[in-house]
Amino acid sequence: MKNILIPTDFSTNAWNALKYALELFEKSTCTFNLLHVSQVLSYTGAQTTMLVSPEVLEESVLKESKEKFEKLKKDIDRLPLNTKHTFKTTSLQSFFTDSIKKQVKEKNIDLIVMGTKGATGLKELTIGSNTGDVITKVKCPLLAVPENTTYSRPKEIAFPTSYNLGYDIKVLDDLKELALLHQSALRFLYISTKGEDLSKEQMKNQTFLNNYFTDIEHTFHTVTGQKLEAAVQCFTESRDTDMIVMVAKNLNFLQRILFRPAVEKISYHTDIPFLVLHE
Repeated sequence: MKNILIPTDFSTNAWNALKYALELFEKSTCTFNLLHVSQVLSYTGAQTTMLVSPEVLEESVLKESKEKFEKLKKDIDRLPLNTKHTFKTTSLQSFFTDSIKKQVKEKNIDLIVMGTKGATGLKELTIGSNTGDVITKVKCPLLAVPENTTYSRPKEIAFPTSYNLGYDIKVLDDLKELALLHQSALRFLYISTKGEDLSKEQMKNQTFLNNYFTDIEHTFHTVTGQKLEAAVQCFTESRDTDMIVMVAKNLNFLQRILFRPAVEKISYHTDIPFLVLHE
């Protein structure tokens, strides 16, 4: 059984991420842990600060969260029944990333699924500070689902890699499980900035991936380009890719593809779900 954590702010964006997760794991026995985190806030009036005791404030916030969860449960009940799926809800008033870390540990979470919000008027997708913090600070696989994503079986999964770092078998188990579940083909993508050949170490790591995924359809591809994020987008769009996967261990490579310079938000130009794996 898989334990999946889905943070929600009860938005359309979060609902889309939940529906995607339900379809992605339609054939799997899962517990979906729905979490709403209310940030610790202070109330300030126009003239004076309104003094509200922490207890009263927390009670009010959690009551509102409970009401919204009741509505969310009704929305879930309108979806096709899947007896393999169970749902649990949790409301907290705390700091977002700390709450995620605690839930992952206490509930033995296998995967976090979060919705991402698109930037207004742009094709660019901005994952935002919350998802960016979870990706970089919480050691748990995370699937980021863009708000305009419509579920389709992940027939092709792109795996951008520099081949500079070796991968622990355990970190690849989740990907193998997902690929076998959906009979997905893996496309390993190496972005060469100058068209140079792979080093001996890179070839060794490529061979490891080739051997590990021997029972799954997979191919190796090389794209030459200076801008990694543009190369990834070009490759995924040309192949009609259904999902992008990367390993957080290679954080430098991950940041070069996803982080915009001088902007503390993770961005990429696609509506393709993005899975980040952790060791």
